[in-house]
Amino acid sequence: MLFGGFDIVVIVLVIFVILVLFAGIKTVPQGYRYTIERFGRYTRTLEPGLNLITPFIERVGAKLNVMEQVLNVPTQEVITKDNASVSADAVSFYQVLNAAQAAYQVSNLENAILNLTMTNIRSVMGSMDLDELLSNRDAINDRLLRVVDEAVHPWGIKVTRVEIKDIQPPRDLVDAMARQMKAEREKRAQVLEAEGSRNAQILRAEGAKQSAILQAEGQREAAFRNAEARERLAEAEAKATKMVSEAIAAGDIQAINYFVAQKYTEALTSIGSAPNSKIVMMPMEASSILSSLGGIGAIAREVFGDAGSSPSTPLPVPPRPRPAPARSTPPINPSTPNPFNPEQER
Repeated sequence: MLFGGFDIVVIVLVIFVILVLFAGIKTVPQGYRYTIERFGRYTRTLEPGLNLITPFIERVGAKLNVMEQVLNVPTQEVITKDNASVSADAVSFYQVLNAAQAAYQVSNLENAILNLTMTNIRSVMGSMDLDELLSNRDAINDRLLRVVDEAVHPWGIKVTRVEIKDIQPPRDLVDAMARQMKAEREKRAQVLEAEGSRNAQILRAEGAKQSAILQAEGQREAAFRNAEARERLAEAEAKATKMVSEAIAAGDIQAINYFVAQKYTEALTSIGSAPNSKIVMMPMEASSILSSLGGIGAIAREVFGDAGSSPSTPLPVPPRPRPAPARSTPPINPSTPNPFNPEQER
């Protein structure tokens, strides 16, 4: 089949139109931005999806990834404020916010961000002591993020995070720090042990003090009670003596007999209940107690005369005691005078 000149022209035009259409249709994937240049000048930015451009007049200038990206910062030597050499590496996260600025404000974007982050790491970490550097990583990250983000802002870049991954001091410095930490912990343990011993001694002293105070208070209370008991006993004795004296003054001979007999009986009870006595030598027979009462009554009649008793009221005669059973105690010598028996005296 032969084509004429017109047919060839038509075929060429169709092919040209198809090529123009393919050249003017641009598909932008999600997460990317394309810059469009017209005769080498930036005109606009293509969004994700299907876009049309003017073929042969406009072209795609730069294809930029606007997703958040990770940039590894290599290990570098840093001299701290106290002249300690440490090795540090980091990681940086950034995102393109303005594709035109990122494409036309800076050349080699990743290299620029990397060098900017490295220099700021040396600047920030070099202004801190080693101890502060090892213990304040959050502060270092915040300062780095603020400084780097401010520096890359004209490039249409947002630095979302800067993290220090590792800080490695020299080996001898690590050993010195380990010895220092051990010494600090031993010191803290000794301080805590000393404080515990001190508190224990204080508590024991407080306990002894409270015990002594309570014991002294108990002794004082006991002495007070004993004194009060003696006072009550003395008051009772005084009252009894007063009553006996009043009875004697009134001529009651029986009160004299009762009072003398009570005291004599108490004296004999004390002699018999002594803990160091094994054998008690009685200086008189049991009947001498009653005869002594009678002698005292006779003396009282001679002293008081008829004032103690009326002729019509005879004095009571105490009953004669029963004869005591035979005892192994040697009998009392009858020739021995009885001071309480007036008959023997006469």
